[in-house]
Amino acid sequence: MPRLFAALELPRDTTMSLSLLRGGLPGARWIDVENYHITLRFIGDVDGPTADEIVNAFDRIRRTEFPVRLQGMGSFGAKKPHSIWAGVTPTAELMALQAEIERVCQRLRLPADPRKFKPHVTLARIKTARESDVVRYLQGRGDFHTQAFTVTRFVLMSSRDSVGGGPYVTEEAFPLDEANASAGTGSSLLPNAYYSPL
Repeated sequence: MPRLFAALELPRDTTMSLSLLRGGLPGARWIDVENYHITLRFIGDVDGPTADEIVNAFDRIRRTEFPVRLQGMGSFGAKKPHSIWAGVTPTAELMALQAEIERVCQRLRLPADPRKFKPHVTLARIKTARESDVVRYLQGRGDFHTQAFTVTRFVLMSSRDSVGGGPYVTEEAFPLDEANASAGTGSSLLPNAYYSPL
């Protein structure tokens, strides 16, 4: 089975802003622009019946759409950075959605994610970059931010044949407002169909 995770997609304007951050850091392996996303909950490798249970449970989540804004940059790995990320403003609505997804996963007896949720978009994986180069790269881009956009669905994604960073496949989409579901738009998996600028 593929490796699954719950996520938010990003609209094209936001991914284009993020793409301008690529480069300028020796030793970084940059994530492909089409694979940018905000991970809500890493699930991992599951069998078919468990995947069906996850889809059915996520389909019962009822949340309204909410705005999201990207702001700031940073790295994971302290003294030995291993990834570069763009920050996501942790609004109450975003945190509530993530918490509900976490509760659903725990009810399905999925292993708990030991990491505290920190919303972000991974931009690059690092293997050989020096800490000083990472610090310099981040200092030059510390004022990064995007316009807010409205999220109206979350998705279940999978990664296949990858060490990390894609390619990712959208397996299922879950509208966050009843109007979209009743209008039948939930059947479309086009990446920018569920976002509108504020």
